[in-house]
Amino acid sequence: MKTAQDALTAQMLEWIAARPHPYSEVIDVWKTSCPRLSVWEDACIEGLVGCHPVRNGTVFLTDKGKCFLDQHPTY
Repeated sequence: MKTAQDALTAQMLEWIAARPHPYSEVIDVWKTSCPRLSVWEDACIEGLVGCHPVRNGTVFLTDKGKCFLDQHPTY
């Protein structure tokens, strides 16, 4: 069953996969103060995303994030 949280996570992962985004941009767009809607924080905890510290903090999908996206298409 696809949940609203899964749909938002898939949307964020697609956005990240579309082009390189620096960490600061990802936080500006996806960080939330709502404890029930913590898409960015949950993706980090689940290991769906990572950050290249030497590439200006570029955020990327991990293999686990790519699998999640394959299993939760947004179309």
